[in-house]
Amino acid sequence: MKIETYVLKNGIEIPKLGLGTFRIRPDDCEKTVASAIQNGYRLIDTANVYMNERAVGRGVKNAGVDRDEIIVASKIWPTEYKYKKAGKAIDATLARLGLDVLDLLILHQPFGRVEEAWRAAEEAVKAGKVRMLGVSNFDEADLEKINTYSTIKPVLDQVECHPYCQRRALSAYLKAHDILLESWYPLGSGSGGLFGEKAVVELAEKYQKAPAQVILRWQIEEGYLPIPGTKNPAHAAENADIFDFSLTEEELASLRALDRNERFFKMKKGIQKYMVFFQRMKYDKQK
Repeated sequence: MKIETYVLKNGIEIPKLGLGTFRIRPDDCEKTVASAIQNGYRLIDTANVYMNERAVGRGVKNAGVDRDEIIVASKIWPTEYKYKKAGKAIDATLARLGLDVLDLLILHQPFGRVEEAWRAAEEAVKAGKVRMLGVSNFDEADLEKINTYSTIKPVLDQVECHPYCQRRALSAYLKAHDILLESWYPLGSGSGGLFGEKAVVELAEKYQKAPAQVILRWQIEEGYLPIPGTKNPAHAAENADIFDFSLTEEELASLRALDRNERFFKMKKGIQKYMVFFQRMKYDKQK
């Protein structure tokens, strides 16, 4: 299985599809990552708050694929955005992953001491610890702020994006600034309603594909990078089997018509609920 690539504005190639590890427990994560890499995946996404960085690192190591072929991405949380703390958090993430270099470092949320964290992240790039930088859940205004003080620009913005929540204004901004939109929850959190939409079902029947494959193909056609998460090897293989068909402009339009600005993750409520918990989290105690 060969996954096609995009070329980022820094000239680095990145797969058009990756494996997300949100909510994959460490006990499952190591074998999930190793299996995905052995079956063609070359982009693995994790975060310190996912509590599975150690397992991801073991999976990468045990996959039997040249490390240079794999892009590993991880994120630091706003409770670690103070300048000195951010530098230590980056080093800790590298240690947990068992890597000398992190391919992609992402700031997980757009609040707190973002400028200090970005300065620490830029220094990590200059020190050779990190190859490139990105952000997650940043909107246009957040990205404009980064432009005022950054010397290294983000190569991607990771946001919730699927046919029910298409982020058209943000997408246009990102394309104008040569920033890749990377979509989490690209399948709408496995929404049965989305999979049952007439437009999706009809295209699945036409192309003899699963509804998830049609939706992921739509993401690719729109120029996005989806990172669906699954610990099921069969689902991971199915998700990646999307490079042998294309959607017409009319078919793309039928999926665009599903947009209703519906998010499955209630960001503000979720972040407020977990901030205290994440503040106390001992990342180094993860398995």
